Amino acid sequence: MRLTDDRTTIARIRDAAIQCFAEDGVAATSIRAIATRAEVSPGLVIHYFGSKEELRAACDEYVVAAIREMKSEAMETGAGFDPLEAWRRQAGGPPITRYLAKTLGDGSPHVAAIVDEMAVDAAAYMEVGVTTGMITPSQYPKQRAAILTIWALGALVLHEHLERLIGVDITRNLSDDPKAAGNYVGPALELAGGFITETTREMMASAFVDAPDKHEKEDI
Repeated sequence: MRLTDDRTTIARIRDAAIQCFAEDGVAATSIRAIATRAEVSPGLVIHYFGSKEELRAACDEYVVAAIREMKSEAMETGAGFDPLEAWRRQAGGPPITRYLAKTLGDGSPHVAAIVDEMAVDAAAYMEVGVTTGMITPSQYPKQRAAILTIWALGALVLHEHLERLIGVDITRNLSDDPKAAGNYVGPALELAGGFITETTREMMASAFVDAPDKHEKEDI
């Protein structure tokens, strides 16, 4: 199969690879499986990317850039940011959170590069968030960004245990049913109380967390 727009072909192959890697992991995914998902020939995959490792590196680059763009937009927008709209836009693309969950635990040398780049990105967009009132200032901005990055990525790697304990699959986009993420977002917002502002907490809680029932409050 030959497409006239090479850029579209490259994007289709990359997105297909992200989907395959997210489902089965890098080691268990063949070039042929990616080609089938992308509806191209295996030879065309090799033509554009050279090897599975180079394709995987391109997927890493895309995923990290997508997260950087989404987080940066949130911090730049400030109080006017709509987290549900951001989730809906992400739902239209390849499964980047599932990709990270699957690939971060595979012991590949690529993992260190992903983590390093995401920590650097986090420090940059969190600095913007301080300016726009989304994030509280810190005496240790780089260290804080690194720790939060590790916490977030660690939760992805252990997402199956997290789902078992609290009933929320954080690798699934819940934009169609955001309140289903309440058991994760609610406690996470409490834990994040030291670095997000009250405005940010209220915005996220409104989107993802059900308000406690009035009668439940009275009974406590």
